[in-house]
Amino acid sequence: MCFIFGQEIDSQKIIIIDPGHGGKDSGAVGINGIQEKNIVLDIALDILSLNKQSKTPLDIYLTRYSDTLISLSKRTKLAKALNADVFISVHCNHSNSSNTRGVEIYVAKNISQYLNSSTWIAFQLQAALKKKLGFESRGVKFKNFQLLVDSANHFPSVLLELGFLSNWDENRYFSSPENIRLAALAILLSIQKHRNYE
Repeated sequence: MCFIFGQEIDSQKIIIIDPGHGGKDSGAVGINGIQEKNIVLDIALDILSLNKQSKTPLDIYLTRYSDTLISLSKRTKLAKALNADVFISVHCNHSNSSNTRGVEIYVAKNISQYLNSSTWIAFQLQAALKKKLGFESRGVKFKNFQLLVDSANHFPSVLLELGFLSNWDENRYFSSPENIRLAALAILLSIQKHRNYE
């Protein structure tokens, strides 16, 4: 057992959930004005709440717990300082076309020791979100977003795009607290599967 930033850390696997954007960076803005930064924070906070109710809770930390803007480098720096075992960055998508819909999950293109594990988590998330949310899957994709590149050689990491706020149906879906909680549950179940897989 050790202490990091004054917090007690045990040998249990450490999961970092990164709610994207925050503060002056709203991220995508939906048709009805809902903001990505608020949706993903609500999902992350629900993941924490559901995890606490679990019979075998995981050791989960967020990169932000409120509406604050944190740089991308600080998000991964925090995960590295906590010796993260999994890093999941949560976002919502936007398109110029209101017909575009579905969930996308990204993994870094870089070849690393964590590529297979990251890809496995991505496919687990994809399956869980399709089952729980009923959203169309746009597939697991490989792209070198900064968060993923910075994480690639340190721990498994994925960037999750939870549907399009520019799509009426998906925008309406995330306007409901009940559906926010369902999305949180799907993500948490995928993380739990990863722990059992390990």
